[in-house]
Amino acid sequence: MGNNLPYAADVESPLKPEELQVLRTQYEKEGEYVGVQTKFNYAWGLIKSNVRSEQQEGVRLLSDIFRNSRERRRECLYYLALGNYKLGNYGEARRYNEGLLEHEPENMQAASLRQLIDDKVAKEGMMGIAIVGGVALAAGVVGGLLFKGSRKR
Repeated sequence: MGNNLPYAADVESPLKPEELQVLRTQYEKEGEYVGVQTKFNYAWGLIKSNVRSEQQEGVRLLSDIFRNSRERRRECLYYLALGNYKLGNYGEARRYNEGLLEHEPENMQAASLRQLIDDKVAKEGMMGIAIVGGVALAAGVVGGLLFKGSRKR
């Protein structure tokens, strides 16, 4: 990560397995009566993970909190944006992040995450253009060879 984006450190800083296990144990211990704070803590740990399935579960848990606990929505916005960013869901990441920035325009974490999202979208857009260009070029070459072959007959 670049030095110009110091605030979005959560993108590349997973918890140690034993730290995540403490959160998981507490979450499982509370069972069907799990508290919102316990669920949030566990979701936060999962989103910080480098394991895609854990990130997906973290986003699912935070989405549940976001839907059902209006008083916790603002807290969920950044981590929903971060989780979706890590999963490659850039549109969703941008939507949640912009929601946070509407309420907190000076939030440096959200501002740096916005830059990461924009950079990733731009990079993938350029890769997409290169792939489409390569496919078009290959199709042109194949078409040219077929056309040339059919003219000889």
